Amino acid sequence: MLLQKSGWWQEYKCSLSARMAMQRQYYCMQMSKLPVSSFECIPFSNSVMERELCVADINIGGATKLVLATSHLESPCAWNQMYSKERVTQANASMRILDKFRNVIFCGDMNWDDKGDGPFPLSDGWLDAWAELKPGEDGWTYDTRANGMLAGNRKLQKRLDRFVCKLPDFEIDTIEMIGKEAIPGISHYKEKTVRKVVQNIEYPVLPSDHFGLVLSITYASSG
Repeated sequence: MLLQKSGWWQEYKCSLSARMAMQRQYYCMQMSKLPVSSFECIPFSNSVMERELCVADINIGGATKLVLATSHLESPCAWNQMYSKERVTQANASMRILDKFRNVIFCGDMNWDDKGDGPFPLSDGWLDAWAELKPGEDGWTYDTRANGMLAGNRKLQKRLDRFVCKLPDFEIDTIEMIGKEAIPGISHYKEKTVRKVVQNIEYPVLPSDHFGLVLSITYASSG
């Protein structure tokens, strides 16, 4: 994999072997600097896109355990194929699995749209980190107006990516959006019809079509 050539790769334990990555067309991957007791991937039975819930049991030292989970819930494919029912079912299934753990963070590209999917299914003790720490801020991680790489697309602003947490033994400190700056010296071209004339327009390149999120937490007993 391309990432294995990076100098920081050896500092992490990865949930996916290089051989498995080569065999699969699609996957989510987890990486941890902290010791990992186990990695597990649980396929969603209703997915037509090979989506799954990936769970890592992290050893932070002592008796306290921390579970980190991620998923890429079913993606909308067209205006008439939003896959909302499948996505909601996957979110509920994930929460049923994760709710049995005491300290757990569930994050990823949920493809979640509160207007079409309803509120994210949070049971007692859970919270949405962005909504908790930045109330009133939109938190659009997919934003065709703010992301110059998507400037040629129709206007779409959604909070697709989320951190939801149940952390009685931790303090949730901050959540920040990253990857909002263009990569210097790189651009791409895309055809766009302007006043019935096809033009080849140059756009910047950002790290992703989605902005990233970084969550910072503190072990409450660490002082």
